[in-house]
Amino acid sequence: MEPSKNEEPRVPPVETGGVDPGVAAPEPDSLGPTRVPWFRSLTIERRILFGFSLVFIGILFICVISYGNTRLLLDNSGRDTRSYELIQTLRDVDVATDEAEKHLRRYLVTGEPIYLGNYREVVKQKTTLVTYVKDLVRGSVDQEERAERLSQVMDRQFTAQAAAIAKLTEGGIRAVKKTALDGPAKREIAEIHRIVAAMDQHERETMHMRVMQSAAETEKTIALLAAGALLQLVLLTSVYYLIRHDITERRRVAAELKRHGALLEAANKELESFSYSVSHDLRAPLRHIDGYAALLRKAMADAMNEKAARYLDTISASAKQMGQLIDDLLVFSRMGRQEMFRTTVDLAQLVSAVRDDLRLDLHGRTISWTIGALPSVPGDPAMLRQVFMNLIANAVKFTSTRPAAEIAIGVDRRTPTEVVIFVRDNGVGFDMRYASKLFGVFQRLHRADQFEGTGIGLANVRRIVHRHGGRAWAEGAPDQGATFYVALPVEEKTR
Repeated sequence: MEPSKNEEPRVPPVETGGVDPGVAAPEPDSLGPTRVPWFRSLTIERRILFGFSLVFIGILFICVISYGNTRLLLDNSGRDTRSYELIQTLRDVDVATDEAEKHLRRYLVTGEPIYLGNYREVVKQKTTLVTYVKDLVRGSVDQEERAERLSQVMDRQFTAQAAAIAKLTEGGIRAVKKTALDGPAKREIAEIHRIVAAMDQHERETMHMRVMQSAAETEKTIALLAAGALLQLVLLTSVYYLIRHDITERRRVAAELKRHGALLEAANKELESFSYSVSHDLRAPLRHIDGYAALLRKAMADAMNEKAARYLDTISASAKQMGQLIDDLLVFSRMGRQEMFRTTVDLAQLVSAVRDDLRLDLHGRTISWTIGALPSVPGDPAMLRQVFMNLIANAVKFTSTRPAAEIAIGVDRRTPTEVVIFVRDNGVGFDMRYASKLFGVFQRLHRADQFEGTGIGLANVRRIVHRHGGRAWAEGAPDQGATFYVALPVEEKTR
């Protein structure tokens, strides 16, 4: 039926789940308005993670730069070692050139074979040194060209000196006297000295440039490490501040929750005392009203007319209805404070038990039941029994005007996180514009003279389902039946 005319209808959402209006809104960020908007929108955990990420990125950046600089220093150190070896080898080539010339001139002057042997030993050593020089300068184009020219000049030197030795053998000492005084390879030796000096100077200049580069990179690395250390200190200080702020905020919230918990406990005790007062103090006057109405009817049985009898029946019925209303309110109040006993509930057995409890209400009724396969869910057995007792009892009650009632119970859908159970009937239904009234306390969409009840049952359904972490809603149409849905969380299957 439609609600009273003085009540303004509104379009409510069908589903009763949602955010509890009693939950306090989050407090604004106490870190101050100087934070950038995107950073202020982050949670404290994400801020700390962001800070540690910056620290990690900074350390990684410093490590990469330091690694590159260290590799450069090591490479320069290796090149310096090769340069020192090259300079020493060039010095040995220079000395070997002079030694070879000295021993050859002595041989040309004296003809003593010992000097010729010494000359040939120095020449052999000199050839080995030039080969080593070529290996040391590999990779430097200028030095490679000089080393190749040095090898060519040395070949000319050896050719000139070999010619002097041959001339001595053919013409004797007098034939090579002038050659011995001037030197058989004077020009080549002077060229060798110039090439060796140029290579030495080039290598020393290159070493100096590398030393300057290494010094600059070392200073840069030291500056980078100092700046990185300062930056890491600032970032770690910021992270420490965020963690400290978070701990302080959590302590404040914990203290606030503790205080609210104490207030809530006190309020619950007051509510419990009020419930006892309602239970004992209000029942007695109602019993008196009902009892004295019965005594009055008995005393005035002969003289009472039909109108007076109807008045007494109304008084008695109202007293009994008031008593039932008090009982339902006490049940609704206890349902919010009652501790839940969680176990696995077989909904198929539970629905079967509820039907057995309602068998007296089904006497003389023609009802077609369609019960689908129902799962087991985690929850409180007594509370879930109350849920399906109310839903099935409502389906039985609101199909009482149908000559052939149809009630169906089954699973609407199932996901890894929840299962949706429906209870459908072909009763009088309701207008979806007033669907939100179904689950409110004392909210009725039909007159009391049409269907009895106090309007507490569906409120209990919603409270119990919400305590289980689920949702409850309904769909229907006038004179086309109604369907009530209960979504309950389920345990995920182990794979």
